[in-house]
Amino acid sequence: MAAKLFETIGKLGLGLAVAGGVANSALYNVDAGHRAVIFDRFRGVSDVVVGEGTHFLIPWVQKPIIFDCRSRPRNIPVITGSKDLQNVNITLRILFRPVANQLPRIFTSIGEDYDERVLPSITTEILKAVVARFDAGELITQRELVSRQVSEDLTERASTFGLILDDVSLTHLTFGKEFTEAVEAKQVAQQEAERARFVVEKAEQQKKAAIISAEGDSKAAELIANTLTTAGDGLIELRKLEAAEDIAYQLSRSRNITYLPSGQTTLLQLPQ
Repeated sequence: MAAKLFETIGKLGLGLAVAGGVANSALYNVDAGHRAVIFDRFRGVSDVVVGEGTHFLIPWVQKPIIFDCRSRPRNIPVITGSKDLQNVNITLRILFRPVANQLPRIFTSIGEDYDERVLPSITTEILKAVVARFDAGELITQRELVSRQVSEDLTERASTFGLILDDVSLTHLTFGKEFTEAVEAKQVAQQEAERARFVVEKAEQQKKAAIISAEGDSKAAELIANTLTTAGDGLIELRKLEAAEDIAYQLSRSRNITYLPSGQTTLLQLPQ
């Protein structure tokens, strides 16, 4: 009896294990932000897009293909030419995601690696077309306009493949070595020209100041000559008195000056 009981339990356990394995293979999970497309071995890719959660399928007959529908970043570098034939190195940063209800078409026509197959080619195409409309100087001064034009054209182009671009921005923009050196040389030349203009203006101001000073000295000499002619030696005597007064004032403030009464010696204070 015990042997039959163990045999029955073993068969029951084996049956439960097989049933559990079949049930486990018939379930699949779709995580948050993801969608699933069902491939059927007999009917092909289903047009129904499966949302988040746990779902059933027919083992071996059906297979789920999971797509990430969240926005993902991608940096794409492109080397192209401007309107004035200057080499331009541009890096474009894109935030993209697929249109959920177009996932069956994307999987059928492009594949699971749709971003790798589509984004580099259409980004290169759009960037080359837009950058060719601007010369090198405009690419720097009108960068916002260039970025907006690239975003609009690229968003429209990507929509034909079932892709949504949440953000498109130019993160890197440089030019060839020759153009960069030419720009630097131009800046240096402009600075030298500004410095030379400043020197010329300074010399002009110094010239005007010298002329004004000379005119003032000439006018002063003329006035002094006229005064001497009118007043004689009186002006000279007045200037002597003013100079003597100034000297006496300066000497009175010095600690090393001693005034002695007239007619006395320094030590004996006796009349001479």
